[in-house]
Amino acid sequence: MAEITAALVKELREQTQLPMMKCKKALVESGGDMEAAKKALREEGAKFIDGRGDRTTEEGRIALYTSDTAGAIIELQVESAPVAGNDEVVQLAKDLAEQLATGPGAATPEELWEQPCPSKSGQTLKEVRDEIVNKIREVFRVPRIHRVDGACGGYVHHDGKTGVLLEAEGGDEALAKNIGMQIVAMKPAAATKAEMDPAMVKAEEDIQKERARAEGKPEEIIEKMIVGRMKNFYAEHVLEEQPYIHDDKQTVGAVAKAGGMKIKGFTLWKVGETPTNA
Repeated sequence: MAEITAALVKELREQTQLPMMKCKKALVESGGDMEAAKKALREEGAKFIDGRGDRTTEEGRIALYTSDTAGAIIELQVESAPVAGNDEVVQLAKDLAEQLATGPGAATPEELWEQPCPSKSGQTLKEVRDEIVNKIREVFRVPRIHRVDGACGGYVHHDGKTGVLLEAEGGDEALAKNIGMQIVAMKPAAATKAEMDPAMVKAEEDIQKERARAEGKPEEIIEKMIVGRMKNFYAEHVLEEQPYIHDDKQTVGAVAKAGGMKIKGFTLWKVGETPTNA
């Protein structure tokens, strides 16, 4: 067995950022094998996660990866706000999104964890996660992932808790980011009129008809009135019909068209909330 020197323990501690005694114990149990010791420490982190499965994870981050060929959005949940802002956690969230977009894809978060970590050569995302968990001692969860094949842009709010993946052809990164900000701020239900839930549209039309009747409007003009009144409804709920937040004299649809962009859809997520997909 190799001698467990103070230098060896220090080297493992620098690589893992774990307490000296924990590093020494891992080296003793691995017979001085550095890689085996690191593996044992990662496995310990995995056991920690399994043993705290009932812990709530109310904080976290939304991360995106976008390109001209594919895009991805992921939600990484943790237990506390400081951990959600930890540099290694931020990078892990980015790596999850990048691997989902540029790799072979994943049907489940569990499948994604087993794939390579883009920023850590030779390690899987799960191995990197376990190393971080060993240091931070919080449960990490990825409750949802989503990948889009095709050109994408998007925006993540400065606190990392809300993000939107925008599916769009044409335009540029700046326009995609601005429209992403629009979606985060105004929370439309759909990208276009055609994509609105028909039941939601009919319910609003029925409300407007009843209001018109209560106002004593003749039946023969109510249908024409409803067309005008529904414009306000669409301006609130449909992305392309909304006033643009940077210039409310224009609609988002007009701004997108002027910028050579065709909006195809979006995915809006907030940590811990049900997503809105268009």
